[in-house]
Amino acid sequence: MILRSLTSLLLLWVFPNRSGIQQRRSSWQDGLPGTNCPIPPKWNWTYQFQVKDQIGSFFYFPSLHFQRAAGGFGSFIINNRPIIPIPFDTPDEDIIILIGDWYTRNHTALRKALDAGKDLGMPDGVLINGKGPYRYNDTLVPDGIDYETINVHPGKTYRLRVHNVGISTSLNFRIQSHNLLLAETEGSYTVQQNYTSLDIHVGQSYSFLLTTDQNASTDYYIVASARFVNESLWKRVTGVAILRYSNSKGKAAGPLPDPPQDEYDKTFSMNQARSIRWNVSASGARPNPQGSFKYGSINVTEIFVLENKPPVTINGKRRTTLSGISFVNPATPIRLADHFKVKGVYKLDFPNRPLTGPPKMETSVINGTFRGFMEVILQNNDTKVQSYHMSGYAFFVVGMDYGEWSENSRGTYNKWDGIARTTTQVYPGAWTAILISLDNVGVWNLRTENLDSWYLGQETYVRVVNPEATNKTEFPMPDNALYCGALSKLQKPQDISLATSIIGSRSKLFFTELMVASALFLLSC
Repeated sequence: MILRSLTSLLLLWVFPNRSGIQQRRSSWQDGLPGTNCPIPPKWNWTYQFQVKDQIGSFFYFPSLHFQRAAGGFGSFIINNRPIIPIPFDTPDEDIIILIGDWYTRNHTALRKALDAGKDLGMPDGVLINGKGPYRYNDTLVPDGIDYETINVHPGKTYRLRVHNVGISTSLNFRIQSHNLLLAETEGSYTVQQNYTSLDIHVGQSYSFLLTTDQNASTDYYIVASARFVNESLWKRVTGVAILRYSNSKGKAAGPLPDPPQDEYDKTFSMNQARSIRWNVSASGARPNPQGSFKYGSINVTEIFVLENKPPVTINGKRRTTLSGISFVNPATPIRLADHFKVKGVYKLDFPNRPLTGPPKMETSVINGTFRGFMEVILQNNDTKVQSYHMSGYAFFVVGMDYGEWSENSRGTYNKWDGIARTTTQVYPGAWTAILISLDNVGVWNLRTENLDSWYLGQETYVRVVNPEATNKTEFPMPDNALYCGALSKLQKPQDISLATSIIGSRSKLFFTELMVASALFLLSC
């Protein structure tokens, strides 16, 4: 991919992550402040990475300065190689659906609000593929809003790849009068189950098989509505699109399909999440079944309990924390500092358990053991749902429950078919346990996907080093690596005119790649 920067930008591959593409052996290409310097304005930078041993539905977005709130995201699909079958009949068509909360204020205004110690408040709406709601209600939805219409034919099966690319709102996704057959999430094929609706949390991606088996008496509503909020106040914050059969007999009308009726049942959504299981007999990117990696029989070598709380004030600033530490991004990326042996950039002292003293702002990093097996407990002591993502890996979601995690909680773990994914939710006042096989050398970000909390410091990095220097476990630093911070003097100026002429001579290629970057990546691994 060739990227030209109009502003200072880092591009993050999230897979989604699945927040993500695992960047095997190359955290150099991960597009985060811990691994990359920002692309200067008007410069070009080429990402080169492999998608070996991955399939599935992911999305990408810019990772700096709250820029995701301004867009710049899109779907990124990796298909099975032709010789490896998928565990369902080939769908008639793929359909991409991007859902997410949206503010009328631009990303710089949102950032300034957070810097001033304020909450972002309720969003102004929910977008579906960048468009506002269909006018299902004359009071709640003004006239003249452009809405998304998805056209289908009767008697077909469509693969819907749905991504929550929003800022901080969990959304319930549903299609009127249709079942959603869950088939894949963030690179793992799932046990196939029908849902009338599914909660999709910030940063998560799902594939559903939709069969167009209704009588098409009218068009049908596609809905993405906010979860775990006061629904009477948030009615206007609802995304509505239209599913239109080619033989439809009229426009959609009447009330929207009901969301889950679980105002007084906090276990409904969690039980739904627990029901999402790994298809252990299906093949993923390789011919061998997914379940041939028996994660439940591997001995854990290191344990970290990561706790988040409501925002706190540190040195007069409103900050968020993980285990009492609010992460400060260094001027020199961690991976570059390691490579050039720059001292004092970070501390390799992230605690295994939450700090008991006052919270602090530091560049504190987890010291992971190469080829170790890490257990991470994500404890959410805040009042809103948190989504957590880890770059470089798919982790196994083995347990979740309300209350405080304890050693006895391991008795509830799913050690056979817990889903392998890159982004998981943690409900308020609850915990989620994940297992990670540390076989990917590099410096990898572990963060909340809730953009406001991430911006305020709720993240860290896991540093995984092979003690034997070899290109077999990590690629060399790329020739086009950018330099900043303590290494700024190594950066050579880019010849803007040359870069422009290169783009001009390859305008067709560049245009294709850039347009693909704003809409969809489709790869075969």
